Amino acid sequence: MTRDLLRDLAAVLVAALLVVAAVLVGTAIERDDGTLHVGWPPLYAYWEPHMGPGTPAALVVAAAVVAYGPRLAARLPWRALLGAAWATATAWTFSLALVDGWQRGIARRLTTAYEYLQVIDRFDDIPRALREFTGHILLHSPDHWPPHVAGHPPAATLTFVLLDRIGLGGGAWAGVWCIVVGATAAMAVLVTVRALAGEDLARRAAPFLVSAPAAVWAGTSADGYFAAVAAWAAALLALAVTGRRPRTAALGSGLLFGLTGYLSYGLMLIALVAGTVLLLGRRRRRVLPFLLAGAAVVPLVFALLGFDWWEAYRLLVERYYEGAGGIRPYGYWVWANLACTVLVVGPAAVAGLRRSTATAAPLARTAARSLTRRTGALPADADAPAGGSATGPASAQTNGTATGPVNGLPTGALTSSANGSPPGPVTGLATAPVTDPVTGLAIGPHGPGGGSESPGSQDAGSEGPGSGWRRLLGGRPLSGEQRLALLVLAAALAILAADLSGMSKAETERIWLPFAVWLPAAGALLTRPRGWLAAQTVLALLLNHLLLTGW
Repeated sequence: MTRDLLRDLAAVLVAALLVVAAVLVGTAIERDDGTLHVGWPPLYAYWEPHMGPGTPAALVVAAAVVAYGPRLAARLPWRALLGAAWATATAWTFSLALVDGWQRGIARRLTTAYEYLQVIDRFDDIPRALREFTGHILLHSPDHWPPHVAGHPPAATLTFVLLDRIGLGGGAWAGVWCIVVGATAAMAVLVTVRALAGEDLARRAAPFLVSAPAAVWAGTSADGYFAAVAAWAAALLALAVTGRRPRTAALGSGLLFGLTGYLSYGLMLIALVAGTVLLLGRRRRRVLPFLLAGAAVVPLVFALLGFDWWEAYRLLVERYYEGAGGIRPYGYWVWANLACTVLVVGPAAVAGLRRSTATAAPLARTAARSLTRRTGALPADADAPAGGSATGPASAQTNGTATGPVNGLPTGALTSSANGSPPGPVTGLATAPVTDPVTGLAIGPHGPGGGSESPGSQDAGSEGPGSGWRRLLGGRPLSGEQRLALLVLAAALAILAADLSGMSKAETERIWLPFAVWLPAAGALLTRPRGWLAAQTVLALLLNHLLLTGW
């Protein structure tokens, strides 16, 4: 057992202890004073062991992902892999939802007194409904909105209004929409990772993205649909900044980013992921005007129709503290929310997040030295050998490779990384084929089986002369692993920001889905993927069969 694996397992153990503490402390608080307002702390759920029509399908999907996921992800052509990822994620989410039965798991889930479908008939005149939207947010206002309608900007409700207008009304169609669209989030994350970090890492991430325990809450929840919209906004931006139809992609990305802010107020934090995508790209200045133009469209339309986003958010905060948000203790939820996130993303994401932090740490040290040197506090050569390489000294140790320079680049950049993934191509240098340790396939510089070159493989590290990354890192390009680590850490930072805000006390297992869907991509940094995939799927199956979730 390697040192890295031991550290991964230690991180998972700490996360498991956090969950246990949240369960024990939360149960005691709820028993004593009932201020948590959840049935099975820290989750909004009730202990109810059960099986359903989705149980056999869920077991089959889980077994297939564990047994064949890594091999198929390495072999399939890229477009076929995207289709397979969506189909698998859809099957996984549907099967888990059907463990609760068709009515309880899908058809009735969005028709409760808290949900959007309760107010469809109040949007017969859409412009009028938007003008008067803020007048029904507070609990003491006349005909106040149900919690989920009041808690989101009107684009969330309008989605189901428009589905009803085209003949897809009712809870069944709404549930199917959320599952089918929400499952595309896995595709969007794959597209983003491939564009920014290379195809090899995207392929390794695929099985983790389609089998995450987050599917328990994506089916059936509107937040799964929100997560897909936000993920595709980031994916289009990644394509734009790496040169794939930059203007069209940037405009489409802006439109979707604008929409996310009118689906959920909290989705404004997706800007952290978007900012990281911009920084990792090469064409920031070229695409930025189109991105901003697209992002202005949806807010402008809603403003012209009479909806005031800022006033609505102010009133939402007031309503939040009028209800359970004013009762639930911040001192518990500020850390118990993170325990919920552990259950949503699974042990593989926890271990991958640990590796992401370790991978990014040398970058932070190198950047800090660079900034300090610019202020004159350090001599120009103070960090010459340290910060080391693009992979950092920790990677060199785990790789077992030297870190001496080759053509100005560290040798570690030309060898396999600490996670066991095949090396990405380095501009101007040939990379010899290696064998994937999981699949046994020959992997060349363009991915498994000599497939097509990834969009980011040549361009991902070519940030252009004088770019911010190059200056901060002493002229060194970022490796694919480092780029993936920064992307994952940006999503984790969004979760921390949402947590500290105090506006998400409980129910974060669904509310934070737009950020949580990025964390399983860190599974690409792990070795022995089948063991981690088994842990992911077993956790999801246990959660769905032992607890009855709700919101």
